[in-house]
Formats: sequence, C-alpha cells, structure tokens
Amino acid sequence: MNGVDAFPPLPASIAIREVGPRDGLQPEAAVPVATRVEMITALIAAGASIIEVAAFVSPKAVPAMAGAAEVVAALRRSAAVRRVALVPNVKGAELAAEAGIDALTLTVSASEAYSQRNVHMSVDESLAQAGAIRAAIGDGLPIDTVVSCAFGSPYEGDIAPAAVASLGRQALEGGSTSVTYADTTGMATPRRVRDLLGETGTDVGLHLHDTRGTALVNAYAALQAGVTRFDTAVGGLGGSPFAEGAGGNLATEDLVHLCDDLGVTTGFDLEALLAVSSQVAGVVGHPVPSRIAAAGPRWNP
Repeated sequence: MNGVDAFPPLPASIAIREVGPRDGLQPEAAVPVATRVEMITALIAAGASIIEVAAFVSPKAVPAMAGAAEVVAALRRSAAVRRVALVPNVKGAELAAEAGIDALTLTVSASEAYSQRNVHMSVDESLAQAGAIRAAIGDGLPIDTVVSCAFGSPYEGDIAPAAVASLGRQALEGGSTSVTYADTTGMATPRRVRDLLGETGTDVGLHLHDTRGTALVNAYAALQAGVTRFDTAVGGLGGSPFAEGAGGNLATEDLVHLCDDLGVTTGFDLEALLAVSSQVAGVVGHPVPSRIAAAGPRWNP
C-alpha cells in the first residue's frame, strides 16, 4: 500500500447549512432587516441551499435578531432553498411556524453551566423543549437539535463523548428529526471529533468554531470519517457571547475552497461566495476572519 492509498475515500458531496445571517450576525451590532435580506439573497445566489435566516427570540435579549418575521416574509419560498430559524422555546417555534419558516433549530447544551448562562435553563429543561415544540407545532417542520459544548465546556472542561451522544439520542426520541454537534468555543481537535463520532455515528451535523485555529482540520477529519453535514458562516463570523475569547464559525468560503480542491461537491460558487464575504465585511464594519477572504484562492489567474 502506498501513501496515496492510505487516505480514506471522501464523500462525493456535502450539505452546508449557512448560518452567517443568524449565528454570524447575532454578536454584531444590529443590522437592518433589508440589509440582512440582501445578504441572504446574495448567499442563495452563491449556492446556499440551507440557510439559517433568523432567530425567533426576544429582541430585548438579542437586538441583532429583531424583525425575524419580516426577514422570513421578504424571502420567497423555494423548493430549492430551506430557510431555517433558531428557536429557544415553544413560543419562538410557534412564531416561526406562523411566519412560514421551513425548518427549526433548537440548542441544547452539554454543559450545565453554559446552559444556565446561555438560555437560563438546566440541560434537562432545555432538552424537554424539543418534545414540547414538537407537540405544539405538529409534524410539519423538521427540527434539528444543536448540542452545544459537545467537545468541552469553557466552565467545566471535558465532557465525556458518551454523555454528549446520549443528549443527541434523547433529542431524537423527544421529537427532533436530526442532531448537530457544536464546538461552541473551539475546544475540538481531530482526535476529539473521532472520539465523539465513535459514539454518535456519522449521520450527524457538525458546527465548528475556529477559536484555536482547528475548525478546518476538524472538518477534514470529519470528512474522512464520512460526515456530510456542516454548519458554516460566510466570512467566519460569529462567536459565543457567553465564553470569553470564543472565535467565529468555520468560514463557508474556507470549507468550500478545501472541498473544491478535494473534489467534494458543495453546491457553492467560490467566486460568488467571496464577493458576498467582501460585502459582509462592509456590513459589520470590520475585516472578516476568513483565511480565503484575506489571501484569496490558492490559484487566481
């Protein structure tokens, strides 16, 4: 066996859920609804087919997400695009469903301390929301439960992969249709990704942050294992406000650039995506952390 043969085959394609308009903008100064709609429209034109467009949360608690229903109303329903909204509870889910959203995300933390700071609920209380939401809205909408702090807590340290996987299974039993595991504060490494996937299997999503510069190598490790669902944010925007020093999301353009070179289809046009990333930097008023946005593609004749 030579060195090339030692590399495992990669998936032919992956699904990327673009979370920039929600997770990316949430810690930034509030952006007008019209500007957010323009950003989402541009991302769809660049190839985004699953996109987290809003959060149905209290505008007093999260001013950057005010006007969620207006954002959804401005986006035409399309069979080619799944518009996703984050909801914290039954009320948020009902508002999102009323607005005409296509799918929901719900966050459950694997860390008790982080859960209390983030949603002011215990892990068990937060987990119970999946079942309550399903009972309230019926079976029409997919619900993806995102398990935050899946690779460790900034307050409690390491969390056993088996315990994290158990939360995902409980979410599915409670009414969720899928589970995504989030490296909320950038504590994952390829070894820890492998360890968690050993407990969960590969039919999961991964939501990676680049706090310690490992997001892209963690994504590659997951690709090698067979994971085909990833959350990313244009420009690498984002970062948890509940953990000091937390970095942004894995940049969409960084993952697309890597996948293009590996022959893994993403559905994105990199040149168009980089144009959106440049526009987003102007919207938030500072350079975005994406490496490809800064350096450009490896070959740009």
